[in-house]
Amino acid sequence: MSNVTGLGSEGRCLVMGVVNVTPDSFSDGGLWFDESAAVQHGLELVRDGADIVDVGGESTRPGAARVSLEEELARVVPVIRALSGEGVAVSVDTMRAEVAKAAVEAGARLVNDVSGGLADPAMPRVVAATGVPYVVMHWRGHSHDMDSRAVYHDVVTEVREELAKRVDLVLAEGVTEEQIVLDPGLGFAKNAEHSWAVLAGIPRLAELGYPLLIGASRKRFLGRLLAAPDGTPRPFSRSDDATLAVTALAAQAGAWCVRVHEVGPNADAVRVAAAWKRAES
Repeated sequence: MSNVTGLGSEGRCLVMGVVNVTPDSFSDGGLWFDESAAVQHGLELVRDGADIVDVGGESTRPGAARVSLEEELARVVPVIRALSGEGVAVSVDTMRAEVAKAAVEAGARLVNDVSGGLADPAMPRVVAATGVPYVVMHWRGHSHDMDSRAVYHDVVTEVREELAKRVDLVLAEGVTEEQIVLDPGLGFAKNAEHSWAVLAGIPRLAELGYPLLIGASRKRFLGRLLAAPDGTPRPFSRSDDATLAVTALAAQAGAWCVRVHEVGPNADAVRVAAAWKRAES
């Protein structure tokens, strides 16, 4: 498996904590919209055990409208600069090459692109020039219509094939193999059944030879699994225990990193999974 430059794992799955500098993210929109609150939350996530803090200024929840480039820059760059100044390993969650470039200049050490370079064709070239790790996610379209694209014959095979094509394209743009991390995109153009199949398919996806980032935290498929007897999905904030189970299982299956909202318990879960794997060897 390729080794991501500059972000070691200490023999265990990494934990990426989420800081949404947005008013409308699906699980915590508005809580960290203020710059000071976002910075403080990022520092709290590190104290709770986050290896990476993922800062995003544009919601990718289903149906979300895009924000302007100027607004996204204003939201994320000051937060990234402040956290980086405190020694935090920061990633930027963006689909825009200009935001990625500004974020790296402000201190970001990883670019997390949920579109895998499809939303902005300039992204792979910009990331290649920065040399930072690049998360290439499986993506079929923007939030406003992604649910209509959740059509598969064999979801794991198709996700794997589509990710392999994205890898070939970003490599052709100058991104190195050592920079690449893959994310199968749970919930993005995938219904609950698709997302569970993708999780079960982590070993097959890992055969592509790149580290895997898994983002299951508070996703809709967990809320639907835990629905009330009348079918009402469990609220996002009450699916953190289920997220812990996915984190432990994903780490055991070989995930490089998990992206989560509630860091402390998930940091414990990856350490448990690492101890279990060591005991097996």
